[in-house]
Amino acid sequence: MEKTTTASEKLAERKARLLELHKQRQEARTQNHQEVVAEDARKKLPSNWEARKRQAEWLLADDKARAEAKAAGKDYERLQLLQVSAIDAERIEKKKIRKDNPDLGFSTYEAQTARQYNRLVKNMPARDMAKYEKQKAELGDAFYGGPHTTIHLQTKDTPSAINNMVKDLEQQIDRRKKYSRRRIYNDDADVDFINERNSKFNKKLDRFYGEHTAEIKQNLERGTAI
Repeated sequence: MEKTTTASEKLAERKARLLELHKQRQEARTQNHQEVVAEDARKKLPSNWEARKRQAEWLLADDKARAEAKAAGKDYERLQLLQVSAIDAERIEKKKIRKDNPDLGFSTYEAQTARQYNRLVKNMPARDMAKYEKQKAELGDAFYGGPHTTIHLQTKDTPSAINNMVKDLEQQIDRRKKYSRRRIYNDDADVDFINERNSKFNKKLDRFYGEHTAEIKQNLERGTAI
């Protein structure tokens, strides 16, 4: 026999459901308000806040890992290197070299000369004071040079120094080939320019307006343009 639900019980059930819906609405309203406040706070933060936060978190984690390694009597730098693959290590080393001596291509002759000078000075071997003092004693007053001093017959370059010079010159030649490489000219292409500068200008125009002027250009070439 099915139990019949009285009117009062139905009313109480509806009131309970209404109270639950009202509670859920209040919770949603509170959450929405919290999200709006948090979004407003994020908008007031600096543009690089997220990056600075990630950097701060990484520094804290790195300091913690370094302290744990020190407490365990381990070399932290060595542990870090063990986690880097050979490919990543090579990429990091190349990036470091580019950062220390960036190759920005040719800008001016002065900048190119200064960059080459800094590179040569950086690659110079460590100072050999014994050799310095020996050469100073052998050359005497000619060691410091002067307007009337000739020392090219009194000194002799070592084979290693000559090899280093040849290697550096070969590297300079290879770099020049890359920077002086000219674009291949297509002999079968239509000649619609009078010089190199005009050719570049026409190509730039064609990139932006080529699709809009293709029909006009064809009519002009056929002689049927209005």
